Amino acid sequence: MTIQERYWKYFLITFILLSGSLLFREFSPMLTGLLGAFTIYILVRRQMFFLTEKKKWNRPLAAVLLLLEVVLCILVPTFLTVWLLVSKLANINIDFSALIAAVQAEISRFNLSIDNYDLFNADNLKSLTSFVTQGLQIVVGEISSFLVNALVLLFILYFMLLNGRKMETYLAELLPFNEKNKKSVLKKVHSMVISNAVGIPLLAVVQGIIAFIGYLIFGVPDALLLALLTCFASIIPVVGTAIVWLPLCLFIGFTQNWWVALGLGAYCVLLLTNADNAVRFLLQKKMADTHPLITVFGVIIGLSLFGFWGIIFGPLFLSLFFLCVDIFKQEYLDKKG
Repeated sequence: MTIQERYWKYFLITFILLSGSLLFREFSPMLTGLLGAFTIYILVRRQMFFLTEKKKWNRPLAAVLLLLEVVLCILVPTFLTVWLLVSKLANINIDFSALIAAVQAEISRFNLSIDNYDLFNADNLKSLTSFVTQGLQIVVGEISSFLVNALVLLFILYFMLLNGRKMETYLAELLPFNEKNKKSVLKKVHSMVISNAVGIPLLAVVQGIIAFIGYLIFGVPDALLLALLTCFASIIPVVGTAIVWLPLCLFIGFTQNWWVALGLGAYCVLLLTNADNAVRFLLQKKMADTHPLITVFGVIIGLSLFGFWGIIFGPLFLSLFFLCVDIFKQEYLDKKG
């Protein structure tokens, strides 16, 4: 390679890296739409190939039909569920004064104190109310972001469906692996996306049903609302649904009856939590043969990197990291040995 060719090569690499970084920074607010389009493309690509290659449908018509399927089966139900949840949360009226009075009574009963510090003074109560209000405002803002990214998702997905085979071939050619390793990487991507995109909503539904039954048994008010919250909380591994049912048990104990609170807590520990761990890890192992630790830490890392879609792309990112390490070991270290 001549000096001029090396200059062209390194200039092109530098330009690609700098331009790519700039584009990524500017496009980051719409990253959710891009990741969503990629996820849904993996789910519906076979339908697109069947309609266009087997049934000989017109490609734009088939793409529009699949976009309509995505809107009706995924986007609309998701939006309506979130909107129902937010509207109910906005109208709920929690008597914080009664709750705090009950907590203070319990503290006084057991003669507990925290260095004579009044944890429930007026300033702290005001801060708690302000915190809850800000949380609701953030959720409403996320709904607006969801609508924008839904449009981005549909726009990108349409062109991905139109040029599916060409896009897949082009991306496969860019991968810096031999044919065997390319197949391993692409298979891992496909299986992980399918596993998380199907398994996580299924897990949320199972968790919500189990929680709803328990809330009805123990007479919890607004059982449907709390079951929906439990569905969304199930996304978070390890802690998961405890974010909802543990404060709920404490609330019932302080304001109503400790026996009911203990019964609900036992139900959630024995059924809800165990079902969460069992179903989550069973699905991941069955559908993608993923180690539980990759699932747990992948989601934790993914949520901070990718937002909501981190529940899918976090474990995928971590799995690809270890896969690339294994490929490097096989291709370079083992051969030298």
